[in-house]
Formats: sequence, structure tokens, C-alpha cells
Amino acid sequence: MQIISGKYAWLWLIALCAAVLGFASTLDPALVAEKGHYGMLALVPALATLVICFATRNVIFALFMGVVLGGMVTGQFNIVQSFLIPSLGTTRFAEILLVYLWALGGLIGVWNRNGGAYAFAQHISEKHVKSRRSALFFTWIMGVIFHQGGTISTVLTGTTVRPVADREKVAHEELAYVVDSTASPVATIIPFNVWPVYVAGLIVLPSMSHFIADRDAAITLFLKAIPFNFYGWLAVTFTLLYALDKLPWVGKTMRAARTRAQETGELDSPDAKPMMSRELADRNVPEGYTPSVIDFFVPIVILLGVSIIPYFVSGRLMVFEAFGLALVGSMMSSIIRGMKVSDVFEGLIDGIKGVTVGAIILGLAVTLAKVSETVGASAFVIEYSTAFFNAAPYVLPGILMIICMLVSFSVGSSWGTYAVVFPIALPLAYAISPDPTFVTLCFGAIMGGAVFGDQCSPISDTTILSSLACGSDLMDHVFTQLPLALSAAAIAITLYTAGALFLTG
Repeated sequence: MQIISGKYAWLWLIALCAAVLGFASTLDPALVAEKGHYGMLALVPALATLVICFATRNVIFALFMGVVLGGMVTGQFNIVQSFLIPSLGTTRFAEILLVYLWALGGLIGVWNRNGGAYAFAQHISEKHVKSRRSALFFTWIMGVIFHQGGTISTVLTGTTVRPVADREKVAHEELAYVVDSTASPVATIIPFNVWPVYVAGLIVLPSMSHFIADRDAAITLFLKAIPFNFYGWLAVTFTLLYALDKLPWVGKTMRAARTRAQETGELDSPDAKPMMSRELADRNVPEGYTPSVIDFFVPIVILLGVSIIPYFVSGRLMVFEAFGLALVGSMMSSIIRGMKVSDVFEGLIDGIKGVTVGAIILGLAVTLAKVSETVGASAFVIEYSTAFFNAAPYVLPGILMIICMLVSFSVGSSWGTYAVVFPIALPLAYAISPDPTFVTLCFGAIMGGAVFGDQCSPISDTTILSSLACGSDLMDHVFTQLPLALSAAAIAITLYTAGALFLTG
């Protein structure tokens, strides 16, 4: 629900733009060049993006306005020539777009057409799911296997496991929790997906060139930070323990949902308004084509094989090649097994269409990172906060995680949060302590904090789609999983503070 709407939203935006133009006109260009930032105005693009996200719940509009305001601050009003083309016309962004929009989206579309993922889930469930516990554990396994994160994991996992979970009387709130908590959190600790590529595009910054020289170095930092992504590990572990009935504390609301389903067989609360998932559950398999687990295993084996083997042999993570070959393998497998070429390509196009909005967000996020670099946001933050954090550097990772939790919960997007926070926070962390372990610890805190909001916010696409795919009431899902997620976050913040105290003390 929007906080600001209609004519009042436009009045506030017009007033903001006028104020920015007014302050920008008073700046001394020589002083700006000397300091390397635009003073308080350096924070305007990033902060305005967050405020507009809070007010309108529209991430695309907020990111675009952040870019527009960056043009006003710098006097470069032609944002297409000054920011969009330089950002979107780079080889790095083209690679990201190729993986996310074409390869990943296309692979999901072909899977939807050949029914491979569903066939795999049905094959496993028929042999191994015999109880409520095994149904939840099966859901957890599916979430780990479909480790691409976000909407992809929630839709694939939720729609494939719901029939067997319903059969074993698993409450829809429980199912939605396991599906949601094994979406984005898993994607940040299993790196064979598009997340390292996206984050690398945000942190290859001129101000960090001495620490992160290029895209490969940025991806390497992502991999090194995986052990320090405490929230990601805790969220996935909590979910596993819950699935196995080994979690000692599950919260009052979740316990009530579990008891209700076990004692009455009611999978939703009496006043619930379950979100319909029929559209998501429908598979578009052509008439005459028989889905097989082969359609699932061929691209998965190619994806993991091309990603993992070269990494252990040469240290190179071949994400782009892996996704491209996985898509080709999935298409060829379908054609060899009898699907018409036209049907395969229709699935490919449908999949690409399905992630177009994500690609737009990605493009604007990369552009906003360039804007923040141009206005000197990180330089300004470093100049005015170094004294405080130098006195107590051990609080920085925990504070970064809390900030990311609040931001991502408010805007419902981990990627949008990364776009705003990384270009400012990472240079700050390096300025406070150039110790690579300390910077990596801060990196992990940002990753985990943003994922918390992505998992828990009622306006997050993964939260909404988890409820939708599992047939749960949205707010019932939010209220039952929030105590568990907050517990994991509290432990993670404590670990970050203790780890930073050890490194800096």
C-alpha cells in the first residue's frame, strides 16, 4: 500500500527536485573537485531512492528518480548520455543481462514447457515423502536445489511440493516459511547462480580499484564472504531444523499453525484469505510430450559441472558459460525427446518475458551505483563518519546489517538495497580498516541484512510468491516466519560484533 499517492506525491517530488537544483546551484565547482564529493547533496540520490521506495513501494520508479536527482546534483541533466548509456553500454552489464535475462529466464521458461522440474519433484516425492517431516525436508531440499533465489526458487519449489505437503497435512504457513527461507538466503551461500555477477557489477568501483580490481576480483570477494554471511547460514539452518522438528523454539504463531494442521487438518487459519496459486501451478507442456527427470537433470548437471569443475581446477567461476550451456542443453534435450522446435522457443521467449522487470531493476541499480560514485557519496560518508567508526570500528558490521534489514524490509528488495548500500558502505569499511577480513565481514553483513528484508517483508516479491505458490494467507505467512527470522538476525548481529571486536580490538 502506498504511503504517498496521487497529486501529493508529485508535489513532494517537484519540491524535492526544486530544492536539489537550488542547493546544487550554490556549490563551488573548485571545492567539489578538491573534496571529491558534492557535500550533503552527495547522499541525495541514494537517500531519495530509499524514501521514494518507502513512500510508493515502487522500486523501479525510485531507482529512476535516484538517477534523475543525480543528474540534477551534478548538472548533467541528460541522464541518458551521462549515466544510462555509460552504465548499460558496458561489457560488464551486457554479461549480467545475458545471464539474467536470456540464460536464466530462458531456462525457467523451457523448464515450464517441458515439465522437467515438476517431473523430478514428483518422482522423488512418490518414493521418499511418507510423512509430515519428510514433506518439509523434501521442501527444504527442493529449495536448495532450485538455488537461483528470489521468484524463481519460490515458484519452482512451492508449486512442485505443495501437493505432497497438503497430502501430509503440512500447514500452509509452515510450507511458505520453508519455501521463502530457502530462496534468497540459499542463493547467497550457494554461488552457482546470478547473484555473484550482479553484486560484482555494483562493487567494481573506481574508489575501490586498489582492493577490487575487476569483475573476477569482485566475484572472488563474494565467494570469500560466503562463510561470513551469518544470516544466510542461520536462516537456512533454522529452516532445516524446523523441517526435521529439531528447532527448540518456533514462536507462538508458528506453533499454533502447526498444531492446528496436525490436530484439525485445517491447512489455513479460520479467517485466512489464501492467495490463489493455480496460475503458477499450471505447466504449459505441449500435447503429446511426456515430461521426464532427464529434462531437469541435463541443464542442472551442465550448470553445476561447468561452474564447479573449472573453479576447482583453475580458480575461475564460469558463471556466464555455465548458464548459457545449461540453456542450450535444456533446449536440445527437449528437442531430442520429441518437442517441436517452435514449442521450445516459445518456452524460451516466455521465460525471458517473465524476468524482464527484474532486468529493468538490475539496469537501473547498476546506473544508480554509477551515480553514487559520480556525486562522491562514499567519499562524503567516509569523511564525516570515519572519526566515529575509528573510535569503535567493531560496531560497523552490525550497524550495516541493521541498516540493510530496515531498508530491505521497507522496500521489499535485496537487490535494490545492494544497489544503494554497497557503493557507499564498502568504501567506508575499507577506510575504517583495510584488513581484508574486516571488509569481507562487512560485505557478509550487507548481504545477510538485505536478504532478511527480502525474505520477510510483506511487499517483497519472494514473500508474496511464497504465499501464492503455497496457498497461504500473506500476512499469516509474514507473522509466522518473522519471529524465526528475527532470531536468526539477532544471532548474526551478535556474531558480527564479536568478530569485528576480535579483528579490531
